[in-house]
Amino acid sequence: MNPDTITKLIVMVACLIMSAYFSATETAFSSLNRTRLKALFEQGNRKAGLALKLSDNYDKLISSILIGNNIVNIALASIGTVLFVQLYGDVGATISTVVVTVVVLIFGEVTPKSIAKDSPEKFAMFSAPILRIVIVLLTPLNFLFSLWKKLISKVFKVQADAKMSQEELLLLVDEVEQEGSIDETEGELLRNAIEFGDLEAQDILTHRVDLEAVPLDASKQEIAQCFAESRFSRLLVYEENIDNIVGVIHQKDFYIGEGINPKSLEELMAPPVFIHQSEKIRDLLELLQSKKSHIAIVIDEYGGTLGIVTMEDILEELVGEIWDEHDEVVENFVELSENTYRVDCSLNLDDFCDKFDMKNDFDSVSLGGWVMEQLGRIPVVGDSFTYENLTVTVDETESHRVNTITVIYSTKSEEEEMLEAQAEA
Repeated sequence: MNPDTITKLIVMVACLIMSAYFSATETAFSSLNRTRLKALFEQGNRKAGLALKLSDNYDKLISSILIGNNIVNIALASIGTVLFVQLYGDVGATISTVVVTVVVLIFGEVTPKSIAKDSPEKFAMFSAPILRIVIVLLTPLNFLFSLWKKLISKVFKVQADAKMSQEELLLLVDEVEQEGSIDETEGELLRNAIEFGDLEAQDILTHRVDLEAVPLDASKQEIAQCFAESRFSRLLVYEENIDNIVGVIHQKDFYIGEGINPKSLEELMAPPVFIHQSEKIRDLLELLQSKKSHIAIVIDEYGGTLGIVTMEDILEELVGEIWDEHDEVVENFVELSENTYRVDCSLNLDDFCDKFDMKNDFDSVSLGGWVMEQLGRIPVVGDSFTYENLTVTVDETESHRVNTITVIYSTKSEEEEMLEAQAEA
C-alpha cells in the first residue's frame, strides 16, 4: 500500500470520527436536561456552565454542528471516491458510494447518536470545549445563515412560540412520572399546581346552605352553643339575613382564659373579605394573605351571599384533602352491590364524571346541581332518571336539595361502543 493511499485512509478515518462527533453532539444538545446541567454548574462543574452557555444560543449552535457535519461528510465521500477509483477503476465510484454510505450510517450517525441519547448531559459537557472552537471558526458562515433565516422568517411569516402550554406541561409531568423521576404523590402535586390558576372561587366554595352563622344580636350563650355544636373555629356574623354578612368572629377571640370575653360582639368580630364568584383562587390566596384573613365571603351577581371560601379550601386544591380530628369522614361512593353505588351529592361533578367515564359539558358544578338540572325541577325522594348508561334515583333530600342518590351503572356492550366510536368519527 503506497503512502498516498495510507494518507487518504487516515484522512477518511479522521472525517468519520468528526462526523460521529457532530452527530452525537447534535443529539446531546437537543436531548439534554437544562435543569440537570444547572444543578451541576451550581456544584462547580465548569463544563456544565459552558454547555449551558452554548445551548442558550441554540440556533448558532445547531448551525455550526450541521455545517461541520456536512463538511466532513462531503470530504469523506469525495476522498473515498478518489481512493476507490484509483483502486478499482470505473466501478470505484459505485463501490465508494455503497461503502461510504454504510460506514457513515453505522459509525457516523446511528451509533454515536444512540450513545449520546443515553447520556446527553455527559456528552454535551465533553463536546462543549471543542464545539466552542468550531463555533468561532464557523462564525462567518453562521452569520450568513442567520441572515438567511431572518429572510425566510419574513417571507413565510414564521413566528416562534417558545411558551409551553398547560396541556404540554401536564404531559411532561406524566412522562417524568412514568420514567420514575417523581412518584405518584409528587406528580399529583405538580398537576394540582399547574391547574391551580384555572380554578375560580365558585368551583371550591362552601354553599350558603351549609354555612354556620349567627345574627348580630345573638347572645353570648347562643354563640358559644354554635361554636360547640359546629366545632368550627370561625363563625360568620350577619345582620337581618345571611345576605348581609357584617363580620367574622374567631373562637380564640370569643373565649378568654376559661370564660367568655366580656367585650361586645362588634368589638370581637373582624371585618369580612368579600369576593366575586369568578375570582381566581390564585388571586384569592394573595388577597387572604394580604388581609391576614382565613375566610372570604363569595357574593353572586346580585350581591347576595353565595358561600364562603377558606384558606384550607384553597390549600386542599394543591395538596389534597386536609383532615383534622373534628372532620367527619364522608365516603363519596359507597358500593351497595355490583355496579350499584350510593353517592354523596356534595361531590364535585368532575369527580362523578371521572368515576363513570362521562364527558362533563354541563353547567352545574356539584353533583346535586346536575341531578336538579337533569330533572328540571326540585327533586323529591324517589325521583329517577336515566342518563347514558346510568340509572339515577334520589334517596335523600333536605331543604330542597339532594343529599344522596343511588346510581346503577350499566356497562356498555361492544356493539354500543362501536356505534359511539363511529358516530364520533
